[in-house]
Amino acid sequence: MPTLSVFMDVPLAHKLEGSLLKTYKQDDYPNKIFLAYRVCMTNEGHPWVSLVVQKTRLQISQDPSLNYEYLPTMGLKSFIQASLALLFGKHSQAIVENRVGGVHTVGDSGAFQLGVQFLRAWHKDARIVYIISSQKELHGLVFQDMGFTVYEYSVWDPKKLCMDPDILLNVVESKQIFPFFDIPCQGLYTSDLEEDTRILQYFVSQGFEFFCSQSLSKNFGIYDEGVGMLVVVAVNNQQLLCVLSQLEGLAQALWLNPPNTGARVITSILCNPALLGEWKQSLKEVVENIMLTKEKVKEKLQLLGTPGSWGHITEQSGTHGYLGLNSQQVEYLVRKKHIYIPKNGQINFSCINANNINYITEGINEAVLLTESSEMCLPKEKKTLIGIKL
Repeated sequence: MPTLSVFMDVPLAHKLEGSLLKTYKQDDYPNKIFLAYRVCMTNEGHPWVSLVVQKTRLQISQDPSLNYEYLPTMGLKSFIQASLALLFGKHSQAIVENRVGGVHTVGDSGAFQLGVQFLRAWHKDARIVYIISSQKELHGLVFQDMGFTVYEYSVWDPKKLCMDPDILLNVVESKQIFPFFDIPCQGLYTSDLEEDTRILQYFVSQGFEFFCSQSLSKNFGIYDEGVGMLVVVAVNNQQLLCVLSQLEGLAQALWLNPPNTGARVITSILCNPALLGEWKQSLKEVVENIMLTKEKVKEKLQLLGTPGSWGHITEQSGTHGYLGLNSQQVEYLVRKKHIYIPKNGQINFSCINANNINYITEGINEAVLLTESSEMCLPKEKKTLIGIKL
């Protein structure tokens, strides 16, 4: 029997769990609040799940006609077709021309893992990545592990307080960047499914090729499934088929077969007009609740006389948005008030409810009054673009 372990030189790794969440869990303060959950939360403080999803799950579990054989490596074909129609619209020119396709992926980062593997294999000289928005920590690790150098690139216009699409397009063209989009929760920004993917329509209309990570976990409330897809837009069908064939080989090596249940639930909803209508209505209700929460936060800060203009809170779309606090103010909230907020001040507004809104707004007011004022930085990007310099 061998006496030495082949693992003897392997050190204990640091936990991958975010340091903010780790600190929050270790805090024994009874009224602590965490405002950085990734999932959409209900007023009761639980992860949101669309009622139509719960109903569809039950129906599928009781369907004796279904078989539970492994899916093909590329995934459930009906799921891919329905998801592409959701992303681009059924009458999209790219779909009509058969130059858009997808691979059913595993987990929320599976599409990035697969896409980066492909880029590393077929663009060996491309080693610089530009990530736009606050997603560097989330997606940058995937690229860094594959040997890419990751930079952040801002398209924020501080005068207009908005993203400038012309800057984005000029950057992509001038630097020969291959776009890699992330659409994590279509429908939870404005409740308009088409509006939430308008940036993709624009790039399609301009003739760009690109990858897109389409996550369908958050907008359906199927967090435990990690349902998603790597979407490919090519110049023509021949190029698309070549790319998909290479991706199939990579996917086979990574996970062989994607999971089935979540994809079946989503496909059943997207392909049934009645269920689709229920799902859209549930998205609308979530967005309206979040907008109402933002209005209440802004009003309470104004009533408290909190220095600064807080209109930017209600101008942002989606579950997550920026409070516009500086680093000192964020640190004060975490250390003194036990209100856990990321350093960039971006919070999940669905974490705010009737039970904690007064404490949160009073804490913000206190933090602003007791810390040195500094210029507020209010980026409000609602989608992620990752660009690979070719």
